[in-house]
Amino acid sequence: MAALTTLYPVILPVSAAHQAQDRRERVKTLSRLAREALSRSCEISTFHLATFPKNSDGVPLPVDGIYWSLSHKTEVVGGVAAPTPVGIDLETIRPVNEALLARVADPQEWSQTDGDPQKNFFRFWTAKEAVLKAVGKGFAGLSRCRVNEVIDDTRMILTFDNIPWPVLHHWFGNHVAAITAIDFKIDWQMMR
Repeated sequence: MAALTTLYPVILPVSAAHQAQDRRERVKTLSRLAREALSRSCEISTFHLATFPKNSDGVPLPVDGIYWSLSHKTEVVGGVAAPTPVGIDLETIRPVNEALLARVADPQEWSQTDGDPQKNFFRFWTAKEAVLKAVGKGFAGLSRCRVNEVIDDTRMILTFDNIPWPVLHHWFGNHVAAITAIDFKIDWQMMR
């Protein structure tokens, strides 16, 4: 098999009927749909994952050298498989409290951006979440994850413990997706 040079993150919409489910059922449905997105990513990449194990902290464990990551929001879910550590995150762009801006990044990080602070909040948030997923850390690692360079509207470099992590963003509707992309091209798969 030739070396994989492209990652295929899959994003699936969530039907209005599933969005209207009570909270408990919706969480189960979103989890199932995110695994479906991951399975589709595996198929496109010709990976064979029969199970998606997690450790006791809920961190996805690689299977036969294949790493994986999931994300789900009420309206969309996503999944990706890769031969190296990977993280994906999705967010719905919406107004956020100004106090959250300082929580996600410090003034030096914010100085690299211009434009809408709300939009940039979600760029930073999804990028940091994708990196934290790739390194197997939760929110406790947020202070160790920094925006090092904003390249353009879709690319940035973050560091976690001073190790660089390239991140790519994909904007669609009122959503943004972020993925860690070390040495890979990204081919976003928007399913219907």
